[in-house]
Amino acid sequence: MTDDDRAHANRRQVLYWRLLARLFSPDEQPALESASVAVVDDLGLPAALLDPTVSVDTVVQRFPALADELRDLLAADRETPTGAEPFHPAEAEVRRAALASKLLLNVLATGTGEVSAGQLARWQADAGWFEQACGVAPGELRRDGAGLGATLAGLEGDLVRRMRLREVLADPALAARLTPSMSLIEQLLRDKANLSGVALANAKSLIRRYVDQVAEVLRTQVAQATVGAVDRSVPPKRVFRNLDLDRTIWQNLTNWSPDDERLYVDRLYYRQTARRTTPARLIVVVDQSGSMVDSMVNCTILASIFAGLPKVDVHLIAYDTRALDLTPWVHDPFEVLLRTNLGGGNDGPVAMALARPKIVEPRNTVLVWISDFYEFDRSQPLFDGIEAVHRSGVKFIPVGSVNSSGHQSVNPWFRQRFKDLGTPVISGHIRKLVTELKNFLT
Repeated sequence: MTDDDRAHANRRQVLYWRLLARLFSPDEQPALESASVAVVDDLGLPAALLDPTVSVDTVVQRFPALADELRDLLAADRETPTGAEPFHPAEAEVRRAALASKLLLNVLATGTGEVSAGQLARWQADAGWFEQACGVAPGELRRDGAGLGATLAGLEGDLVRRMRLREVLADPALAARLTPSMSLIEQLLRDKANLSGVALANAKSLIRRYVDQVAEVLRTQVAQATVGAVDRSVPPKRVFRNLDLDRTIWQNLTNWSPDDERLYVDRLYYRQTARRTTPARLIVVVDQSGSMVDSMVNCTILASIFAGLPKVDVHLIAYDTRALDLTPWVHDPFEVLLRTNLGGGNDGPVAMALARPKIVEPRNTVLVWISDFYEFDRSQPLFDGIEAVHRSGVKFIPVGSVNSSGHQSVNPWFRQRFKDLGTPVISGHIRKLVTELKNFLT
């Protein structure tokens, strides 16, 4: 290692020590602060990078050239930004450390005490820059990721809980600064009975905005999911777009005339494109107890998307200690969510009693049951009902979680019995459920 390399390594270490000190204590360490200011100044970077009270948006507005450096900064397959000035590799790493420290400090150091709507909005914007630095779109880690994404979602949830939400919603100017998120929607759904007037109208607006955002993502996932197998029993349509040119040429090669230098075609071959489109009934049963908030939000939106597919008859049931048939509103997840009552216990057999009469043709029916399956003294009755439904020919899909992070505790007793039944619990990202349903219904 050369002297220059050692100097760059020491400067990078100063920035990271200063970051750790500020994360664990809001008090400044004078020696680390002054040394960090000298490093940043020597790199030609703005001193605002070291100020946790300055948002990333503000830094980028003042110094637009930094925007490209921040994007993909922490991505594994990071490329040098177009037009970026060439730096010595060791110096480039120091520069990267300075920018990364800004992102990490602004996102992870959330402090304590009450939070305003402006502070929440600023944090969400900073978190969006952090997600871009990781190589994804703003909000994607919080929606999709385990690990780091779950940590960001947890920080966001803590900020929402520390905010006087009712007072913010009552002020249109403050409410307009809120950015919808799963944590915010959870709080709104839990508190909707205590809201009225302007506060309730603002809460509904935020819920609808979030529903529309998630629906757009899920529609894309449904469109991209694997579709049903080609139905070989259906003859291919003899139209030009289905013509299999490669096969037609191969099968007619014996008709090649060297004298005429022409291929005479006796028979045209066409691709089979028909898919199995048997009309199907989809029954979605969602546990709306306190531990299943993400599932309730995601599944109501997903059910509405599948309800829009041709030849799919969708029914939606939510339950806690009572069961509620939400089928009349299945096309409008916003209305469904307003009719739910999150929290409380759960009684699976009550929901099964409401779901079973909806099964008319078992082999054309899929029953999706979303729950953590903690039924306590009702475990055996619920499993008996599920087993009977499954053995009747219904496609049964038990789902332990359809939340953003995939973190969900599923009752081990049920998990093992579902595995023995040949219907293992789907637990993870909602894309797994999308693929399962698309394969059955199309």
